[in-house]
Amino acid sequence: MCGICGWIDFDRDLGSPDARRELADMTATMAYRGPDDEGTWIDGPVALGHRRLAIIDIQGGRQPMTHQEDGRPALVLVYTGETYNYRELRQRLAALGHRFDTSSDTEVVLRAHREWGHRDPRSAVSELNGMFAYALWDTAKRELLLIRDRLGIKPLYYYPTQHGVLFGSEPKAILANSLAEPAMDADGLRRTLSSIPDSDSTVFRGMREVRPGHIVRVTRDGIKQMSYWHLTDSGHTDDVPTTVRRVRELLEDTIQRQLIADVPLCTLLSGGLDSSAMTALAARFSDERIRSFAVDFVGYTDNFIPGSWRPTPDGPYVQEVAKYLGTDHTDITLSAHELMDPGVRAATLHARDLPFTWGDADSSLYLLFRAIRQHSTVALSGEAADELFGGYSWFHDPAHIQADTFPWPEWDITRQSLDPGLAEKLDLPGYLDAQYRRALAQVPALTGPASADPHERRMREVCHLFLTHQLPTLLDRKDRLSMALGLEVRVPFCDHRLVEYVFGTPWAYKTFDGREKSLLRAATADLLPLSVVQRVKSAYPVVQDPTYHRMLRMRFTALLNDRNAAVAPLLSVDKSRALLHSTDNLEWVERILTLQDFLTDYNVSLTI
Repeated sequence: MCGICGWIDFDRDLGSPDARRELADMTATMAYRGPDDEGTWIDGPVALGHRRLAIIDIQGGRQPMTHQEDGRPALVLVYTGETYNYRELRQRLAALGHRFDTSSDTEVVLRAHREWGHRDPRSAVSELNGMFAYALWDTAKRELLLIRDRLGIKPLYYYPTQHGVLFGSEPKAILANSLAEPAMDADGLRRTLSSIPDSDSTVFRGMREVRPGHIVRVTRDGIKQMSYWHLTDSGHTDDVPTTVRRVRELLEDTIQRQLIADVPLCTLLSGGLDSSAMTALAARFSDERIRSFAVDFVGYTDNFIPGSWRPTPDGPYVQEVAKYLGTDHTDITLSAHELMDPGVRAATLHARDLPFTWGDADSSLYLLFRAIRQHSTVALSGEAADELFGGYSWFHDPAHIQADTFPWPEWDITRQSLDPGLAEKLDLPGYLDAQYRRALAQVPALTGPASADPHERRMREVCHLFLTHQLPTLLDRKDRLSMALGLEVRVPFCDHRLVEYVFGTPWAYKTFDGREKSLLRAATADLLPLSVVQRVKSAYPVVQDPTYHRMLRMRFTALLNDRNAAVAPLLSVDKSRALLHSTDNLEWVERILTLQDFLTDYNVSLTI
């Protein structure tokens, strides 16, 4: 896992001292993503930067990495992520005559492009199983390829310029170049205030994301993008028992692949079905005793207040699973003062690099990762299981399913706190509806007998929406907060083979036992305590300490009293004060505070 960045300018030699300094500045912003090594490569119009977090082949996997032909670089690669099938690909490439200088997966990716991607890069990247984002420069074609994994686990941004492009793992790498301006227009503000990801419009004007499953090709003639993967209808024909067995087989194969590392590895354990099943399989296949970690809050279990999202505290289930599986377990217990620490909140904002926050849920995850990094460099996490197997309550709520919009709650910030004139101009309901219509158009049609069932057709749409428009938000959060501390988080439930297979199963299979996540429960029930198998989903924990809420309200009150605050022109002060009177609104209090810090710390100019 690493951080990458670069600069292409077809009308300029980037070997000049000024350009080299700009590349150095861009690369330096990625230092925490790659604390183990640094490298750059500059030749004429191309300048590539890399910061390395060494996971596989500690000594031999340095980057940028080149493929030499006739004594000169033919391909140059900067890569971040993991290719889990690199050993099989290495054997195939060796049989075709390739000779390897390292034991790294990076070199396998490089040679895969030379062997299979010379005419069409999609032929090479389609061979890869993993999470990745990388840039490949072809010296003969004078062409840059920006490539992102199928589910968007690893981030990759780009910023078109007059004569080329800037790119980076995070926006901060691009903004370190003088050609990029930290400006936010109306579209950027719409993106900020919405929970729906949009690769075509980031919060910064002119900046874009490489879409999951896509390749961006940059030449002197311009920038084009192409898709190499998307969810399709598989025409699923397996019966339920066969489907359950296949899910188990895929999970076992995926976990074994993702246990490969030359550094200490652990799992994130919440005591829920997803993380417990993952940890159980890791414990079964690991050559060493698995370490597990969980987050907790001071007095949380003893004073727990159940709610619809969190009916039970994690602590007792975590302890039961850890004991049942025999993991080397550690609880990271946090206080309200730690969560509100200004340094922690600033570090979390800098890690996120965008004005998005889950408040104390982000701060606690950051602190959890900081503690884990003292012991492990790689962690396995259960992201995507809810989106894939239908775990959220929204999947099973007719009101959300039948609504003609995204099937999860969307808070109405326009009514609650925005200046009325600005709210009218932004038209967030219209923006959300347009995003929804565009998302629906991407859903593959259902085929076979199930296509005659209106509920099955709608659930196909719902499952697609969760995987393509809800999951990316979670993956982005997990990547930023972990990589800010040099911790690689792997997400086995995002294995594209598992995603393709489960997405193609009928919704009736996913609820065949009358509950959520039927397939996952049946596939892993033999591995876990009965209490965990039967546990109702409980969301990631948030602090319930009134001290935290009081500190949050104090800071928000101070903000509303500051007429010079960067966020002040966007708000109706009277409406915003109303947010203070209920804990149900504190999510938006956190968002507004984060937006204020973001506008200030990043010196963002607003052009609304």
